[in-house]
Formats: sequence, structure tokens, C-alpha cells
Amino acid sequence: MDTFRFKGARHAAKIDQQVGDRIRRRRTLLGYTQEQLAEALDISYQQIQKYETGANRVSAGRLYQIAQRLEAPISYFFEGLGVDFDETGEANASGSNRATIELVRNFNQIADGGIRNAVASLVKALSSGDSGAQALAAAAHDVASSRNGGGSNGSNGSNGSNGSNGQGGGSPEGGAG
Repeated sequence: MDTFRFKGARHAAKIDQQVGDRIRRRRTLLGYTQEQLAEALDISYQQIQKYETGANRVSAGRLYQIAQRLEAPISYFFEGLGVDFDETGEANASGSNRATIELVRNFNQIADGGIRNAVASLVKALSSGDSGAQALAAAAHDVASSRNGGGSNGSNGSNGSNGSNGQGGGSPEGGAG
């Protein structure tokens, strides 16, 4: 019986951490500091820190207030709980670290769709194991295509458009012959 309760307590702690992670993620995506959110809720920023780390549980009433301030449905804070936890106790969910959150926020602020596509292509290429030089060359080509043609000549920043804008002369690998 004790092991069952221990597993239940561990699971509850993981849920508390998940809710805290989602609070931090949403707060950061909206560009709020802990101090700003705390002031809006009339609590201390230390309490926000404790919620975000899972050290303190968020009551139902407080979660409702947080959801209102962060303009998110209550369900947002529980998304991903259907995902299993691995043996180390880590959730198999991505995007919970600061670098990922900052990347997503900055990416969403890029107004030029062609540049956004180029950045997405670069990240995809790098994550798939392509060499940095190849990925950078492909992304630079995508940005140049976006800026030169604005996407109106059928080139939307995707690969395979080399030479389609009448400015050929480069090799298919992206280098100049």
C-alpha cells in the first residue's frame, strides 16, 4: 500500500511541475516577468517562482486567476499530461526550457514570411544532422529568394527553386561554380 501512495504522490508532484512549467511558458511567451504577473495577481514574485518550479501547488482559484491574466484556458495548463513520463521522471514534452521558449517567441515576431520559412528550414536542417554549412547555405538562398522575388515568382523559400528566378549560374549544391 505504501508504494501505491508513493507513486500517487510522485505523480501529483509531476502534475504540479507540469502546471508550473506551463505557467512559466505562457508568461514568457506573453513577455511578462514574474514580477509583473505577481503584481497583477497581488502576490509576491517569490510565490510565482514557487508555482513555476512546482515547489508550491496552485489552488484551483489561483489557477483560474492565472489563466485569466495569461489569457489561456484552464486546460492549457494540463495539456500533455497524457504523455508518459520516462524512467528518469522527465515528461516527454518539448519546449519547457528557456531557450526553446525564447526561440518560439522570437520566431513568432518575424514579420517576413520568407525569412520565417528560411529560419524554419535552417532549424530543420540542423536538427536532421545536416552540416551547419549546408544548412546555412540553404537558408541564405531561401532568404535571398524571398527578398529578390518576394515569393511572387513561385519561389516560396523552399528548396528546389535554384535558378528558377532567371539568375542561375550557381551549382545545385548552393555554391558558385
